[in-house]
Amino acid sequence: MLNWLRRPKYSSLQRRDMPAGLWAKCPRCNNLIYRKELERNLKVCPKCGFHHRLTALERLEITLDQDSFEEIDAELTSTDPLKFEGYPQKLQEAKEKTGGAEAVITGEGTIDGYRTVIGVLDFHFMGGSMGSAVGEKVARASEQARDRQLPLVMFSASGGARMQEGALSLMQLAKTSAAVGRLHDAGFPYISVMCDPTTGGVTASFAFLGDVILAEPGALIGFAGRRVIEQTIRHKLPDDFQTAEFCLNKGLIDLVVTRSDMRSTVARLLSFFGAPRVEPVPVAAEPATPEPAQSRSGSSAADE
Repeated sequence: MLNWLRRPKYSSLQRRDMPAGLWAKCPRCNNLIYRKELERNLKVCPKCGFHHRLTALERLEITLDQDSFEEIDAELTSTDPLKFEGYPQKLQEAKEKTGGAEAVITGEGTIDGYRTVIGVLDFHFMGGSMGSAVGEKVARASEQARDRQLPLVMFSASGGARMQEGALSLMQLAKTSAAVGRLHDAGFPYISVMCDPTTGGVTASFAFLGDVILAEPGALIGFAGRRVIEQTIRHKLPDDFQTAEFCLNKGLIDLVVTRSDMRSTVARLLSFFGAPRVEPVPVAAEPATPEPAQSRSGSSAADE
């Protein structure tokens, strides 16, 4: 039999193990994306434009000027007032997972030089749920913005009230709404940015009370779940129901802004509202080191 009809013999190849976490799968288009490329693109899918969820620290990093953030109430966290079974363990797991004390980080910083008080909810911390500590931190951030005569910017990403704290979590709706109301009465602006998802008690309180309400493309925005509403009204809802684009079309929000344009958009709004601006400190030039004097013969004075 001719040699070319024979099956060639291949030497055994050793399988190389690929490190875990190099690739991420887009939940919308199902394409595999190199994770470093996804991070360079602000965690927006380069194929379909899907906005992946960010942690609170990642949001602060891409929004604020470098080294401008000063956190407030960093150690404030919820306890277990109702002795809810398993709640302390879930709190501890969330703290270890995110590295934060609660589902919201608040503080003061600058965006393109404009001073502002900022708060960011982290959906990775128990779904960004609002318990007593989250409501207290949001209310304190609003009070600090009023006391320091600064705008307030809030990025929301939450599943709503924290069920483990029962009625105490529901009371945070009134607390945060009242705090935002006092900020409004004092004449200082509040910019609310809705990220995926913004639902439940957060939607029903401070998230929808902004003087200007922005949202990221495709963000889920609503109060009750889609299935609950359909079963209640016995009617099929549109496919884009409870999306940022649907809310914009119905006049519930003011603008849908891509993640790459969010920082500049918020900065322009702060400029429009007259937020105080911190000019960058000029870096003093280092004095030039004098060169040793040269003699006519070309040798330096030190050599002589």
